Parts: sequence; structure tokens; C-alpha cells
Amino acid sequence: MKEFSTQEKLKHLLSFPVIVAALGYFVDIYDLLLFGIVRVPSLKDMNLDVDTAGTLILNYQMVGLLLGGILWGVLGDKKGRLSVLFGSILVYSLANIACGFLPHFPIEDKTMLYAWLRFIAGIGLAGELGAGITLVSESLPKQLRAIGTSIVAGFGLLGAVVAQLTVELAGDWTIAYFIGGGLGLMLLVLRISVAESGIYNDIKHDSDIKKGNFFSFFTNWNRFVKYMKCIAIGLPTWFCIGILAVMANQFAVVMGIENIQPGKAIMWAYVGISIGDFASGFISHWLHSRKKAIFYMMLFTIIGVVLMLFGGTKSENMYYFYCAWLGLGTGYWAMFVTVGAEQFGTNIRSTATTTIPNMVRGLVPVMLLAFDALKVNNGVITAAAIVGLFAFGLGIYSTLTISETHNKDLDFIE
Repeated sequence: MKEFSTQEKLKHLLSFPVIVAALGYFVDIYDLLLFGIVRVPSLKDMNLDVDTAGTLILNYQMVGLLLGGILWGVLGDKKGRLSVLFGSILVYSLANIACGFLPHFPIEDKTMLYAWLRFIAGIGLAGELGAGITLVSESLPKQLRAIGTSIVAGFGLLGAVVAQLTVELAGDWTIAYFIGGGLGLMLLVLRISVAESGIYNDIKHDSDIKKGNFFSFFTNWNRFVKYMKCIAIGLPTWFCIGILAVMANQFAVVMGIENIQPGKAIMWAYVGISIGDFASGFISHWLHSRKKAIFYMMLFTIIGVVLMLFGGTKSENMYYFYCAWLGLGTGYWAMFVTVGAEQFGTNIRSTATTTIPNMVRGLVPVMLLAFDALKVNNGVITAAAIVGLFAFGLGIYSTLTISETHNKDLDFIE
């Protein structure tokens, strides 16, 4: 195996595709989490119910992510990784700008308009991470893939922190939407100089190879099981974000805390995730294993969840501390998406890499429905613990039983 000098490693890891993918994911995360951060002020500003309308709008966004993941994934395999990087950012940037104009629409009840705009934004947001990770995975030497994708995700996830700070500093949630849309349109210009993946170009014009067949994940048992395991590995990440961070205000009452701001909970969680994502690539590189890195980080997260829910969290700052802890543990997000990219051949890799994380995000409404149903008779803490037990149980089983992909060559087809 070829050994790279420090200078050669830096040349690969700071190459244009890595930088553009990282910036793209930064804007993607900013826009993805912006509704969670401005949910309360934006809905109150338009006289909408924070809980009922908020849950509906969030579910619309998540369904958009689910459908968009399939759309962009298939397009990425049929038309190329770059087509997704251009199309997805244009869709979600325009949708976010439209969200900024919501107060000026001449409609009294803006719930469904808000929901449909977040649905469109969700469709656009679905393509960014998968296309970026696929392009970077196929462009970098296999020895540097884990570190490269960690740089993309680690830097990109700082978008959550910037989103929270933007809302606080701007003082107006509409400005935060305008900034998100503007950043996306600016990044669109940068992407003109990015080159297509060489591995994809090798099969691009071969009509005998079936590309972007989403249903191929369901027509072969081994491929189906592998696909389901990839999705299950990501479930704990969005349990922590979608329930423990986004719904943080619901835990305040039962914990005896005067107030917990979901926006700050999300921000601190993503501070942790960003650090964890940077670290996960190096941990995997050091252990020579994707599976071990993810498994150890899951165990670390479970300890944090138990302490948060049952360890006597008595202050707002302590809750935010645990959110950062859970973020640090679930910082294997980049590693999990990389595993998805490495499990499947070039002709369906984009479809896999784009749909897998969005299937996880798309399951957030299911986790929220289970949480809402269980909390009626069991309370929010027990309800969260039960949902978490299923999420982590499936995640750990899948991590331990999926194939190892460290140093795997990606130049193959299904």
C-alpha cells in the first residue's frame, strides 16, 4: 500500500472537491436545522401553534428529505455526482429565501404554506451530503477516505452553530432564512470548477451497466439486509437530535428546569457532533476499522443519554452539556455515511449514500409519533428511554454485523 508524505496528504485532504463539499454541507446543515432553531419565534410571530403546527411542519420537511434522497441519489448515479451538487443547492436556497418572505404572504393561517416550503427545502437538502461524500470518497485515495469525509462533515456541521448565532445576532428569524438562501446561491458559483469523479466517469457512458436503480436494494436479499443495516446504524444520531435536542423544552418541566431553549440544545449538540465528526475519521484510521470506531462512539453516547435522563439533570446549562456529550458521541455521522458509500458499487453508490442518511432523517416522524404516544401514559423521560432503546439496539446490532470496509477499493459495480 502506498505511503503518502505529510505534504501529499494535505494536498489530497485540502483539494477543491473536499473544500467545496465541506462548504456545501456547512450551508446544508445551516438550512436543515434552521427551522428547529426558529420554530418557536417564527410560529409565534405568525400566531401559529408552536407544538401542533411545529410538529406538522417538521414532519413535512423530513418527508421531503426522504423523497429527495431517492430523487437525488438516482440522479447522481444516472447523470453524475455534480448534477446533484448543482441542483440540490439551488432548490433549497430558493425555498429558504421564500421562507423569509412568509410574514408578507396575504394568508391568515400560514401553516400549510410554511409546511410546503419546508417540504421543498427538504427535497433540496436531501442531495447535499450524499453527493458530497460520494464525490470525496471516489476522489481520495482509500487510505485517506475516512479523514477526508470527516473533514467534510466536521466542518459542515459547524453550520448548526452559525445558524443559532445568526438567529441570535440578527434578532429576526426571516433574516436568518435570507442569509441561508444567499449563502447557497454564492456557493453555487464556486461549484463550476469542480471536476466529476473519475471512477464514475469510467462507467458513465456504458449503457450495459444499470445505474441508479433504487429498487435494486430490494430485489437482492443480501443487498437489502446491508442497506437496512446502514440505515439502522444512523438511527441513534437522529434520536438524540430529533427528540432530546429539538424537543428539549418538553423535558424542562419534568426535570424541574425553568426553561430549555431547543435552539441552544441543537447548537450545543452540533458543537459536539462537529468535534466528533472530525475525530471519527482519525479514530477509524487509527483502529483500522469503521465498525470499531462507530461502536465505541455509540457506547459513549449511551452513557450520556442515561446520565441526561436519569442522572438528575437539574439546570439548563447541564442539559446543554449533555447535548454536547451526545453530539460528540453521535459524531460518527460522517463515518456512517462513508460506510454506506463503501458498501455498494459505483453504479448505485450515489443512490445508497444519498438515500441512507435521508431514510434515517425520514424516520424522525416515526420516532416522534412513538415518543408522543408513549409519553401520554409513561411521561417524557420514560418515553424517550424506550424509543432510545430501540434506536441504539438496532444501531449496535447493525454495526457489529455489517461488513468492514476500511481500505476497501471502490472501483466495482453491482
